[in-house]
Formats: sequence, C-alpha cells, structure tokens
Amino acid sequence: MEKISTFAILLGGGLKVDARVTALVAGARAIAADGGIGHAAALGLVPELWVGDFDSVTPELEAAWSAVPRQAFPAAKDLTDGEIAINEAISRGARRLIMIGALAGERSDHALVHMLQAVTLAERGFEVVLSSGEEEAVPVLAGVTRLSLPGGSLFSILALSDLVDLGIAGARYPLDRVQIPFGSSRTLSNAATGDVAIQLKAGRGLLISRPHDFSGV
Repeated sequence: MEKISTFAILLGGGLKVDARVTALVAGARAIAADGGIGHAAALGLVPELWVGDFDSVTPELEAAWSAVPRQAFPAAKDLTDGEIAINEAISRGARRLIMIGALAGERSDHALVHMLQAVTLAERGFEVVLSSGEEEAVPVLAGVTRLSLPGGSLFSILALSDLVDLGIAGARYPLDRVQIPFGSSRTLSNAATGDVAIQLKAGRGLLISRPHDFSGV
C-alpha cells in the first residue's frame, strides 16, 4: 500500500506535547508558519521550509533555525502565514495535513479559520487533523468518520450546516439518523466509550475532542 504523504503544518497557537501528538506527526514532513517553528524541537521535527512575514519570531528562534530555507512575505498580504504553509505543503504532494497549534492561542479568529479551512480541505479530498495537544479536531462530512479515542474522552460535533441523518456510535450518547440544525448545541459534550464512528448523509461538521480519559473527573 502506498504511504500517504503527510505534512505537519506548524502554526503559532499553543501546544501541549504528549505521546499522542508526537505519534500524530511521526514520520511527517514539516513546514513552519512564522512563530509556529517554536513547536518543532519539542516534536522532534526539522522543517523543510519556513514561511511568513516573521513578525512573531524571536531572536532565539532566528538563531536556532537559521539553516531552514525561508520564503518571506510582507505583513500586508491576502493570506495568513498558515494558509501559505498549507498551500506549499499541497504543492509538495501532501494528502494528509496535521495542523499543529491550530486550536489554541490569543487569536480566536485564527483558530476559527483553521477549523473552516480543515472542512474545505476535507471536501477537496485531503485528510486533516488539527491539534493543540489538549484538543483535536477533524472534519465530519457525508459518509463515515472513524476516530480512535481513549475511553472517557470528551467530544463535541459542531454543526456547520444542517446535519442530515447524523449517527453516532461508540459514545455515551449515541444517535441514530437524527436531524441536527445548523448551530445546534445538541451534539456538544459527548464522551467516547470506545472507537467512535460518525455517520452522516449530508452536511458539514467538525468534531472537537479532548483525547484523554475524563471518566473519573
């Protein structure tokens, strides 16, 4: 079986490194967006490219990663540094994108756009995972989405449109072909009881999990 080309996109949001995050990026090629290169050492990654306007880069990071090839862009531009990094990864053959530092940080607008980008990328056929270490997110589209989560992991499904015939298995609160309106809170705060399977006839969603056992909390 041909190995899927996986790229870790290192973004500027917060990251808590643990064994699960390290496993996510194991064997991946990496592209750093601006200050996201600060995650590289903890993940054991050496980016093959560093892109951005470099307005979030400290002198220490400059010195530590001076050997990494760079593509510099002006601060006034039409795309974020993160989207530039994603596009570059795709141009290099990426089919699976691990967006590290995508869910946490001071800029909720950036976190939200990362989530929306993940869904649009999934619609184009890419496999996408977003992670802050404490949380993970994956797009949910028509078909079946399967997730391996520790028992007791909390998860929610954000309905980014009406969700038609949503089914959830492997969870404390299973569903069977339920209609979920856009923006509904019904699918928040579920918990995994084993491997989770999401089935959807039509619609767009995003599953956000805390992939740690919270059953005793």
